[in-house]
Amino acid sequence: MNDVRHVLVLPDRDAAEDAADEAAERFDLPARPQLVRDALAGEDDAEDAQWLVVINDDDEELDPTALNELAEEFEGWLEEED
Repeated sequence: MNDVRHVLVLPDRDAAEDAADEAAERFDLPARPQLVRDALAGEDDAEDAQWLVVINDDDEELDPTALNELAEEFEGWLEEED
């Protein structure tokens, strides 16, 4: 079993929650993806934070293009791995 994760970066909590719910439904995920608050480096204001939707893809079946399209629907993007 591989430990593959896709990370969607969203502008706020509401968008992240909606994207997580949509991802679970659209991709028939076994569980709702995890939400993580990611404060921007050097920012003290709690409002200056991005929200991450972490999607486990142990079977490597999810299409990155489809995940990016989902993120874009909520004004976000799929974080590319280096």
